[in-house]
Amino acid sequence: MRLTLTTFLTLDGVMQAPGGPDEDRSGGFELGGWLPPHFDDAVGAYMTSIFERVDAFLLGRRTYDIFAAWWPQHGDPADPVGNALNVLPKHVATTRDDELTWSGAKRLDGDLATAVAELKRQPGRELQVHGSGRLAASLMREGLIDSYHLLVFPVVLGSGRRLFADGVPPAGLRLVDSQTSGSGVAMLTYHSAGAPTFGTVEG
Repeated sequence: MRLTLTTFLTLDGVMQAPGGPDEDRSGGFELGGWLPPHFDDAVGAYMTSIFERVDAFLLGRRTYDIFAAWWPQHGDPADPVGNALNVLPKHVATTRDDELTWSGAKRLDGDLATAVAELKRQPGRELQVHGSGRLAASLMREGLIDSYHLLVFPVVLGSGRRLFADGVPPAGLRLVDSQTSGSGVAMLTYHSAGAPTFGTVEG
């Protein structure tokens, strides 16, 4: 399976608490809920197309907790997003030892890089990470992410947890698809392209 990362970002790269003010207040973050005013039909269709390609999920613990508190009560077999989340396997990277109660969820045991590499060797289309900033940073450091689906919203916050924070290793990316919604959301798909290249501007 290909490992893909899908996440919502502000123009200044913040990924924290897009869905609501109380979604994630860690670090004293008070600017949650910046996504809903811009989530139009085009963004919804783009997200649906991503969930139609998934065969398994890989989630960080905070994202798992957010999803598990909502989707089991709001699943609809006709909804490709909710149905996929409720039915498909969910591998959770967590250090907590409490039970994972959402159907299909199981703890990712052992070394993260080794365990994820083993998941990628399994047959299937996409192993998808959604949100999960700390997990994403770890996966980037290990060079395990094959594709990025970045939805960039027309908002600048100036604070909050960022996807590409200090300490993320340099990497080259290749743009393979770009779309823009009527509300101004840029939906960008990049494939990993190895190490970045550098040069000097002449003239």
